[in-house]
Amino acid sequence: MTKLDGAVILVTGASGGLGSRIATQLADAGAVVVRAARNPQTLFGPDAYLADLRSPTGAASLVSAALAAHGRLDGVVVATGVVAFGPSSSVTDDTLAELFETNTYAPIRLLRDSFAALSESAAAGHTPFVLTISGVVAETPTAGLAAYSASKAALAAYLVASSREYRRAGIHLLDARPGHTGTELSAHPIAGQAPAFGRALDPDAVAARIVRAIVDGEKDLPSSAF
Repeated sequence: MTKLDGAVILVTGASGGLGSRIATQLADAGAVVVRAARNPQTLFGPDAYLADLRSPTGAASLVSAALAAHGRLDGVVVATGVVAFGPSSSVTDDTLAELFETNTYAPIRLLRDSFAALSESAAAGHTPFVLTISGVVAETPTAGLAAYSASKAALAAYLVASSREYRRAGIHLLDARPGHTGTELSAHPIAGQAPAFGRALDPDAVAARIVRAIVDGEKDLPSSAF
């Protein structure tokens, strides 16, 4: 079980449709939520920090900000992400770079740069965690979303491979893979145009399921869990 009351949790992508809901639900459960995003027009609050996680120093700056403000860090939720649509034969280098910088490299850097602080949290008797959201495309790579699928599948693979060493340090890693969720992400792709998706999952319900998994210390959140 993960105790949220009083826990200091960093949520990236906190101005997004899913990240904002997760941040709110964590706060409602008593957590001290440090919100982070890169758009100054959508991020507000006293515990909110701007950072571009595509930068090699972006993740470390957020960890430092959380520690400076609260003296500890007990959890990280990586809700940052971008999407692109279109055939594999026409994907551009710029699109590939943006997808992997945001969806793969940024979460990996957050895992790396938060390790020491989360290890200290575990040593102090807390139950630290990192949650990533790779989505259903990590399980089922999808035509028209090949590059996006690859960026998310790489993240899921990294989390699986890292989980044992993090577990030895007392840090719980969890990847969530919900299906298409009713946020604005697909309406603002970095390339291409969204196809006609089926019925979307309720983002409030998805956020609630993720928070429940954090509290219960679940080992995995596959698409079938949503």
